[in-house]
Amino acid sequence: MLSSACRPGSLLPATLLAAMLCAGATGAATMLPPCPDRPNCVSSLATRAAQRVAPFTFAGPADAAQARLLRVLEQDRSATVVDAQPGWIAVEFRSRVFGFVDDVRFELDATAGAFQVQSASRTGYWDLGVNRRRVEALRARFDAGQ
Repeated sequence: MLSSACRPGSLLPATLLAAMLCAGATGAATMLPPCPDRPNCVSSLATRAAQRVAPFTFAGPADAAQARLLRVLEQDRSATVVDAQPGWIAVEFRSRVFGFVDDVRFELDATAGAFQVQSASRTGYWDLGVNRRRVEALRARFDAGQ
């Protein structure tokens, strides 16, 4: 059974125990929880094609890539970085009109030279594609080095 700390909306501290608790479907240790069985979540670790997005890839030092990713996130007025540690970033995005909160998490995969990503709505069933569009827009800005 999946720990409640691994579900979207929880902010699990970056620890080895947390990584083991949130092991993904592939068995690889990750702090990214699996997407729920609803169309309001996308993840680079998702097993279902409809929820899958590509990770954010980079060349060069991971700390420089994380600093670049943080700059991209901090430029977004709807984003609030709630946790940033080496190899881990948790962000809340709040919609302008209704104030809905979506949780976006990035986890460093140093072996792959990538940040695994998950974006999930806290409430509701369907997000009208908001999470996918957000991830792709963030990726475009990250790739452009902004």
